Amino acid sequence: MRIADHLTAEDLKQPVPQGLSADEEALWKYQRYMEDYLACVASVDDNVGRLTAWLRERGDFDDTIVIYSSDQGFFLGDHGWFDKRFMYEESIRMPFVLSYPRGVPSGHALDRIVTNVDIAPTLLEAAGVAVPERMQGRSFWGDLTDAAAVQRHREAEGFYYRYWMHDDGSHQVGAHYGYRTHRHTLIFFYNDGLGLPGCSDRRFEQEWELYDLEADPEELVNVADDPAYAAVRADLEARMWSAQQELGDEPHPDQPVPHLRR
Repeated sequence: MRIADHLTAEDLKQPVPQGLSADEEALWKYQRYMEDYLACVASVDDNVGRLTAWLRERGDFDDTIVIYSSDQGFFLGDHGWFDKRFMYEESIRMPFVLSYPRGVPSGHALDRIVTNVDIAPTLLEAAGVAVPERMQGRSFWGDLTDAAAVQRHREAEGFYYRYWMHDDGSHQVGAHYGYRTHRHTLIFFYNDGLGLPGCSDRRFEQEWELYDLEADPEELVNVADDPAYAAVRADLEARMWSAQQELGDEPHPDQPVPHLRR
């Protein structure tokens, strides 16, 4: 979903001015996109302020868990894109800010991986409610209230991601799955719409991508076939297949995993 090619008048909320060159149109679209995005952010900021002011007036602020988060990150021109869906940093990282003066020290950052399925178990534990067995995710409430607990999880952490839809006519994102750790992102683009209503069964080139987030935080250098990263890739693939199986997902038919399949 390239800003220059795919932002529509509906996205922009106004028609593109006539008579612009291709470069001028791309710049105009980007400026309009950022204006709209920043206006949205300003509105969120204003209303978070209204909410917290109301809680303070009631005397409930210190005893209320207030969370600001989102369902995903967003491309703001990174790689030339807008929207989300890809398993790259700008899209997969989510804002998450929590306030609970009575039980969580302020001014600290939790340096570990959590996902949106972890939020519900965390809030249940905070409220003293047992987490149902059927619920995915793991509470990180103890990490918020005990800084020493964070390092116990960090090195072994990682999470599985999958995006099913491919070539649905609007999002321009190839189907893929992968595994993310603190330092690396492994992605397999299998690029077809098998099993998806409305998606054609056309085949596209499949590709592995691997990024070293420490050496290449902007994910511009694919090291999937670099011999120096062979051991890293093998480890991440094994962790990805294990997580995929644990979650009840299935690898693409072109990617049999006999040593892990049930």
